[in-house]
Amino acid sequence: MYLKHLSLTNFRSLTRLDIDTPRRAVLLVGSNAQGKTSVLEAIYFLAAFTSFQTHVDRQIVNFHEAKNPLAVTRLVADYQRGKTKHHLEARLILEPTGVNGQRLRKEILLDGVKRHANDVIGHFNAVIFVPQMSQIIEGGPDERRRYLNLALAQTVPAYARALSEYSQALTQRNALLKALNERNGDSNQLQVWDDALVKFGAQIILWRIQAVQEIERFASRVHHELTRGTEILRLAYEPAYDPLVKPEKQLGLKLDTTIDRSSIELDEIQSGFLARLKQIRSEEIARGVTTIGPHRDELRFVINKADVSDYGSRGQMRTTLLALKLAEVEWMKERTGEWPVILLDEVMAELDVNRRADLLKYVGKGEQVLFTTTDLNPFAHEFVSEAEVWDVNGGVVQPRK
Repeated sequence: MYLKHLSLTNFRSLTRLDIDTPRRAVLLVGSNAQGKTSVLEAIYFLAAFTSFQTHVDRQIVNFHEAKNPLAVTRLVADYQRGKTKHHLEARLILEPTGVNGQRLRKEILLDGVKRHANDVIGHFNAVIFVPQMSQIIEGGPDERRRYLNLALAQTVPAYARALSEYSQALTQRNALLKALNERNGDSNQLQVWDDALVKFGAQIILWRIQAVQEIERFASRVHHELTRGTEILRLAYEPAYDPLVKPEKQLGLKLDTTIDRSSIELDEIQSGFLARLKQIRSEEIARGVTTIGPHRDELRFVINKADVSDYGSRGQMRTTLLALKLAEVEWMKERTGEWPVILLDEVMAELDVNRRADLLKYVGKGEQVLFTTTDLNPFAHEFVSEAEVWDVNGGVVQPRK
């Protein structure tokens, strides 16, 4: 898979961009705050329909354009998936509502047909690596859940829809739990939301079990190579509802214990999840909130039996994140049959000479990779000579002659 043409209108500082993208490495060069990262953000938005920079879509609308009563941001991509060419367009429309108010409306068109975002995610694939993604390791569990959700949404066609349905059921169930806590009532009213939570939640748990095990296979190998065999990386998935039956009176397992959930079937997860919800119903009513389910899952990164989040050095965190993102590229290729577009923001400056060489070797396997950099010096001369260089200045992108 590769991007053939990119067109942007009023996307952050890029008021207008219309450019062909070559099927090889592209180096976006410029000083800080000139719009380099915005180009990568736009490409990634067309894959995930969300930004890695913000959770609020209206923030990516050009600041000056957003002052108008009606503002439109357009992102358009022509790309090739296998032997088929596609045209993808995303529109973010800020339109007037009420008295001096605005609401944002999102429109997605694939090959000219308007579609829901949940049904288009994953048709165009991209993997992005930016320095602030260290929050996947250093931040809270919500950052790691977001990482899993974005990766799975692009790779499993039904994941985004299931996650949306789960979130809606969770919201309704929490509202009912709070009402039962404050005003009492018949707790059997929860049954309909229990069923919905279990239906979608069990499927999400199963997909996460499979994904973490598959990504770990690639990540551990890449990490072993990056550290020259001195460290062993493991990914430990800790579901808030664990379908793996533990023997009675067993103490909590050590973090470095290998747990294999691959043989668990969907119906086992559903029945166990439902039974557990009924078992803790009175406790959840007392707390007014749903306490188990995919919305409280955790993912941990373990090096040589130690949690990287708690005990890892800066170098170990950086190497773990690099191994994770490179593994995501290979996992996505294995799952979809297509190489994703690889987007790397100011990564080379963070790496030593050996890691730079390793990175260029790995990304060379893909069909298309875009780097941003303030300086070409960290790149090997041979790599630069075979790549296309784009100069970025003041929101204007100009291919270098």
